[in-house]
Amino acid sequence: RFKVTGTGKILRRKQGKRHILQKKNRKRKRNLGKATLVSDADIKNVKRNLLLR
Repeated sequence: RFKVTGTGKILRRKQGKRHILQKKNRKRKRNLGKATLVSDADIKNVKRNLLLR
């Protein structure tokens, strides 16, 4: 579910594009399909769970 970039940052997929898509507009669904960086508040926990140093 996570991907480490060449610079050491961690990418994740956005939530909200699995179901109940009818009420979401095209622009919103398109942007939900893109990957984003893990926030600074969560990066410590994600690295610990991925066994990264």
